[in-house]
Amino acid sequence: MNTPQEILLAEPRGVCAGGDRAIEIVERALAKFGAPIYVRHEIVHNTYVVNDLKAKGAIFIEELAEVPAGATLVFSAHGVSQAVQREARERGFAIFDATCPLVTKVHVEVAKLAKEGYEFIMIGHKGHPEVEGTMGQLDGGIHLVEDVADVARVQPAQTEKLAVVTQTTLSVDDAAQITAAGRARFPRIREPKQQDICYATQNRQDAVKLLSPQVDLLIVVGSPTSSNSNRLRELAARLGTTAYMVDSAEELRPEWFDNIARVGLTAGASAPEVLVQEVIARIKALGAVAVRKMDGIEETLKFPLPKGLKMGETA
Repeated sequence: MNTPQEILLAEPRGVCAGGDRAIEIVERALAKFGAPIYVRHEIVHNTYVVNDLKAKGAIFIEELAEVPAGATLVFSAHGVSQAVQREARERGFAIFDATCPLVTKVHVEVAKLAKEGYEFIMIGHKGHPEVEGTMGQLDGGIHLVEDVADVARVQPAQTEKLAVVTQTTLSVDDAAQITAAGRARFPRIREPKQQDICYATQNRQDAVKLLSPQVDLLIVVGSPTSSNSNRLRELAARLGTTAYMVDSAEELRPEWFDNIARVGLTAGASAPEVLVQEVIARIKALGAVAVRKMDGIEETLKFPLPKGLKMGETA
């Protein structure tokens, strides 16, 4: 039984600017207003992050009826529908919106084009909170497709003014394929000037494409609910590399590393670096002696926080 010799780290990996901002919004709200702070849905899809914030006094809810009057409420990074926004305002909560600005960009585009009479085909995963939030920007006229087969079945009321939008955390290759099918069926369909899939999703997938052929096994650090983390594991598998996704180092199985010389390691856009370091320590305990970082894009984007979260600042 040979043990791993080297760990090759994907670059970039881990928490993106939108995730970072969302987590910071909850932490600052706790520091400024004190516990409890209510958060609608997991702030980002990561078990460690959610448990850490729970320990600090955040309470995660799905229904606004669970939040007492006058409480401080944070919307998760995935965004919410117009109906949820309305209900939150009517209930009189102090609201901080941690929706990722790149998701908000999609919401703004949908609202603008809807005013011009457009209907939409949305590429995304049914039931994902981001999809529910984007589709919930309108009362109707937005049709969800999950794959190429769905494109053939979709029945918009008209095809003169039709636009495509996507969830920000999809497989870049899948989305391109589904968009092409949409274009073939509806030649006049309008596509976003800049794709809706976010820079962090794209960068992490590009890094896995570079990494996969160089390793015998790929470990993705990410939670089961994280769309972009799941896509990283699927992408590696599609490229012919054995890949596993783990929520923490405890989930690593020693037998995965039998006769594996080089292990690739990446993390989804909601998985903090502390988890990556714990996974590295565990693989080293199994025998790995070297850790090497791949060359890759350095991400420097930072999003501003909403007003009213600095100490001494009024909302």
